[in-house]
Amino acid sequence: MKILKQSEIDWQNDSLHEKCPSLTPFLLENKKNAPFIIVIPGGGYSHRAFHEGEPVAKWLNENGFHAAVLRYQVAPIYEQEVISNGQMAVRAVRFHADNWGISPEKIGVLGFSAGGHLAAIISNLFDDGDKSSENTIMNYSSRPDFHILCYPVITMGEHTHQGSKNNLIGEQADEKLVARFSADKLVTENTPPAFIWSTANDPSVSNFNSLHYAEALQHKNIPYDLHIYQEGRHGLGLADEHPHVYMWQSVCLNWLNQYISKK
Repeated sequence: MKILKQSEIDWQNDSLHEKCPSLTPFLLENKKNAPFIIVIPGGGYSHRAFHEGEPVAKWLNENGFHAAVLRYQVAPIYEQEVISNGQMAVRAVRFHADNWGISPEKIGVLGFSAGGHLAAIISNLFDDGDKSSENTIMNYSSRPDFHILCYPVITMGEHTHQGSKNNLIGEQADEKLVARFSADKLVTENTPPAFIWSTANDPSVSNFNSLHYAEALQHKNIPYDLHIYQEGRHGLGLADEHPHVYMWQSVCLNWLNQYISKK
């Protein structure tokens, strides 16, 4: 996993397949106990949406959280490769925790749309690390301590976002592959706490994705917040321009401060 400085990335003129996978950290000084949040932009696994990356990391900084933006691989891709990108990002942050002055026990992921799918998948498919690996980063756990999902793609089955499915596992994927990449089918008693928001009339990613994931969390008694806003287009990002949905920002920050920061 490459660690790239902010000056090394031209976010708005993003070259899709260069410098991937990589993390770009946005660190605060003298805030060791502040949570660290890996931001995963959406884009249907075909691109990475600029407004769901760097601006979100800067917003997190402004509110007292460390952040990093993940440049994960997009189509054409092998499905396990992109999942490994997400898992490796979590390991890499833990590996760098001492040098970066952060807590290795408060590392979360925040994903939008297809980035929300990646965030949800790696919040359920994780391991404790391989202590015998000669690759030191692989010694570290890939489990996020919490996950934040913004209008996420969750399922590869009914109610999926077809473009994300086609780019990740293919239009004709068999039932086994569909199940493996449907996050609502992967929830266990070890899934970390979640904050989820979406809009009821999202025309691109059905709200049933968020609802079914929350239901799966409920069945396993995993702590979660679920916020469904009455209306709003897909891809709102921070939603600064929306007179109602923008409130997800303060609600999410309250959740982080109440349940994550105090750990």
